Amino acid sequence: MREKTNRQMSLFDLMHKSTIAKELKAISEILDHTPEVLDAVHQDLLQGRRDDTGRNGMTAEQVLRCAILKQYRELTYEELAFHLENSRAFRSFARLEMGFYPGKSILQESIKSMIESTWEALHRLILEYAAGAKIENGKKIRVDSTAIETNIHYPTDSSLLWDGIRIMTRWMVEGHKLSPQPAYCFSDHRRVAKKRSMTILNARKKETRVDAYRDLVAVAQKVCGYALEAIPVLGKYNNGNFQDGCTAHLLAQRLERAMRILTKVVDQTERRVFKGETVPASEKIISLFEVHSDIIVKSRRETEYGHKVFFTGGASNLILDCIVPRGNPADSDQYRELLTRHEEQYGTMPRKISADGGFASKDNLDFAKEHQVKDAVFSKRRGLGVLDMAKSNWVYKKLKNFRAGIEANISTLKRRFGLSRCTWTGWRGFRRYVWSNVVSYNLLVLARIELAKA
Repeated sequence: MREKTNRQMSLFDLMHKSTIAKELKAISEILDHTPEVLDAVHQDLLQGRRDDTGRNGMTAEQVLRCAILKQYRELTYEELAFHLENSRAFRSFARLEMGFYPGKSILQESIKSMIESTWEALHRLILEYAAGAKIENGKKIRVDSTAIETNIHYPTDSSLLWDGIRIMTRWMVEGHKLSPQPAYCFSDHRRVAKKRSMTILNARKKETRVDAYRDLVAVAQKVCGYALEAIPVLGKYNNGNFQDGCTAHLLAQRLERAMRILTKVVDQTERRVFKGETVPASEKIISLFEVHSDIIVKSRRETEYGHKVFFTGGASNLILDCIVPRGNPADSDQYRELLTRHEEQYGTMPRKISADGGFASKDNLDFAKEHQVKDAVFSKRRGLGVLDMAKSNWVYKKLKNFRAGIEANISTLKRRFGLSRCTWTGWRGFRRYVWSNVVSYNLLVLARIELAKA
């Protein structure tokens, strides 16, 4: 039966005297003040599983602490497994019993079980702890946005066509390895498809590139035709072996999904390359794997592929809130929601708010003033008067400089916690990754504040 907490710690679980060990000890003490979240973690671990059979597995407390360790040190699951076996400080923080060494597969399965609402609940409990310790009261905040990449390569039509041809052919080859062999026919065009994609990449003349695209599109259409024949055959496959049947049905589902995406890639290639049309960003496919990825264009900067994330920061350097919307919304469209969410968290609007110039608008300023925000400052005025935003020029400059601090907070999240690129898959995985990084970052900030007091 899986448990929530460890029954008793060993007398030999001692922490080192290094800076990292001291930070881990301070984080551990903060987590001990928020035991309520273990109920949610425990439910996540039991979701879809029987609780009365099998091995006990990791406790909810161990899973949560291992997840924080992973994000705190920006480790892979393999590295995390190594440090949990090798480091006494890590084992003590994770509260692992002597002789128990979880492998990377167990760690990945357990940590990925924690859903985004659980991370958000822990985030709120940490903010309550910060408020109780008089570290953060939420009266003075700053907001900004940033783009976080998904784990995809730079999308071009040729690379997307090649991806579709490659993976669909591989899955049809896997299907033919079943015994007896499913009754569908296909040809392996991966060699010629790879050559055409390289020709497109290296072509100097437009005519050469367009001819190669025609060949590549023709190959993609052939592969879609093969998949159309293979999908019903694999979907009905039954040789009496349960495992082979599950494999065949899974391959059919994968082929169906990939075929729909590849068909859209073929369509956008024909529109863009052959007809000279400009395909809107909302209609573009930029990945066969992370299809939820958005195209993020911010002024004159390079185009990024992932999701736009909005952060609210406090005077203590804590991240008080974050929003992960779909698409590429304007900063000014999220200003009201950030303030509304802040009011829900703290029960009142902030007295002072400083935001990036992208949030500036007359409507947003009016909304803030109507809700008793005394000073609502934007780093770029965009036609707004200084005295309309703040009570004096001095206050305006102070809040404008205060806003710059969230740039450092976001930079730390990206460099120190790996938030520049999400390595977890799917839309839900992206949200979990963002929230787990925010929670780990806030715990580190609180730990360092507590250590500075001591």
